[in-house]
This record gives sequence, C-alpha cells and structure tokens, in this order.
Amino acid sequence: MSAWRQARAIALLPGTVTVLVPAAILAGAGSNVGGGFSGLFVALPVLLGLALIAAGFALWLWTVRLFARIGKGTLAPWDPTQRLVIEGPYRHLRNPMITAVLAVLAGEAALFGSPALLIWFAAFFVANSIFFRQYEEPGLEHRFGEDYRAYKASVPRWLPRRAPWEPHRSR
Repeated sequence: MSAWRQARAIALLPGTVTVLVPAAILAGAGSNVGGGFSGLFVALPVLLGLALIAAGFALWLWTVRLFARIGKGTLAPWDPTQRLVIEGPYRHLRNPMITAVLAVLAGEAALFGSPALLIWFAAFFVANSIFFRQYEEPGLEHRFGEDYRAYKASVPRWLPRRAPWEPHRSR
C-alpha cells in the first residue's frame, strides 16, 4: 500500500472537509476565539476545541492505518478496502472515520467560536447519513455479503456499543 495512495485519499476527503471548507467558512464568517467568554473562561472553548481536534485526529489516523493494514485499501470510495475491517474502533461503531471527522469539525467550531462551522458540522453529518444509507452500506453488503450483514446487525452506525463486538457472537 503506497503512502501516496493513502495521502491522496486523506487530502481529498477528510482534508478538504476539515481544512479547506472550514478555512473558507472562517474567511467569510469570521471567528470568535474564546466564544465571547472573558477572563479564565476564555480557555474553556479553546481547550475543548483542541481536545476534540486531537481526539478526532487520533481516531482518524487509527482508522486509516486499519484500512491500509487490514483492509488493503483506503477510505476513498474510488479505492475501497479489499477486506472488511472490523477491528479496533470498528468493533464499537460502523463509521469511526466519520465520527473522527465530526470530532475535528466540532473542535474547530468550539476553538473558533463559529456558529457557521457548527452548521457545516450538521450539513456534513446529514450528507453522510444519506450517503451511508443509500450508497456505502448497500455497496458493502454487495462486496462482503453475509459477513457485513452480521456486522451491520450487531454494530451501530453512529453511537458506539459499550462492549466491543465479537464477530462469532450475535448481538
């Protein structure tokens, strides 16, 4: 798996969503770092934002590495995994990559005190909710058959399971 193959998918998808679009939004709508708080409270939204960005980025990297190592593919729909990835965070929820991107977007909204970035967060979530139901999940069912159907029946799409899913067990 080439580094260029992974880098291209990352730059074009989550990179655009978390860097280019937010930069354009902030250029037009401005920011309010600190969220209008004063004194020491100014640090609260900044720290929250930085924590969400760091956590989202860490999860993002983890999922990309799993896609490359286990799935033998990328996060891009045009270069999908060859194998079903059901390890690590995928044992708790079906879409940890999108959860990671959403954490970064929420962190950016908090860090920059930007309602416009919150709107972008919501739009991205809605678009992905539709995309996963209409395209991604049917495609995964077609590619991975009963293995994916069992996984889908046991692992939630957005809200994580408390206990990690064990493929040999049902719900």
